[in-house]
Amino acid sequence: MKKLSHFWSLSLICVSIFACSPKTSETSEESTMEETTGTESESEEQRPSPLEIKEGQISGKNISVHYGSPSVKGRTIWGDLVPYNVVWRTGANEATYIDIPQDIQVEGKTLAAGKYSLFTIPKENGPWTVIFNSDWDLEHGHFQYDEKNDVLRVEVTPSWETTSSEKLSIEIESPGLVIRWEKLKLPITIQ
Repeated sequence: MKKLSHFWSLSLICVSIFACSPKTSETSEESTMEETTGTESESEEQRPSPLEIKEGQISGKNISVHYGSPSVKGRTIWGDLVPYNVVWRTGANEATYIDIPQDIQVEGKTLAAGKYSLFTIPKENGPWTVIFNSDWDLEHGHFQYDEKNDVLRVEVTPSWETTSSEKLSIEIESPGLVIRWEKLKLPITIQ
């Protein structure tokens, strides 16, 4: 009986010593991996085309727009970086999307409440095509675009300003959504 009692006492001492010992290499690696993951999240936040979220109201209706905001960086945008007559994700990285909790009118046509990816087809001359697509959560923007999921297409006439906007912006302002980048101004009427 005494031997058994000594055995348990010795076991308790050993367990206490191991429990208080410093971290093993395995737990150190886990800690390093956690730190690396945190760094990766930070680098995502500092991506070249930062994620922008704009929220506002148009005619008393709430709207939010989520998009990657690229910069001009001395590049030729229209007809080069963004080709004419080809579907453009209207932003960078993942697809730009709009979230509307109520039905709205876009250029006089009804768009039901929901989330929609926003694409455009830039043209060298004349109106641009603005597309609202039901497949809103596209990780790679126009590379995953499928015309079958288009819910609404409207024609919008761009204007060209004398001043240049370095970063792409999509603002919720009169007459609805206004896209600006480089010298482009594309006002999309929403009510």
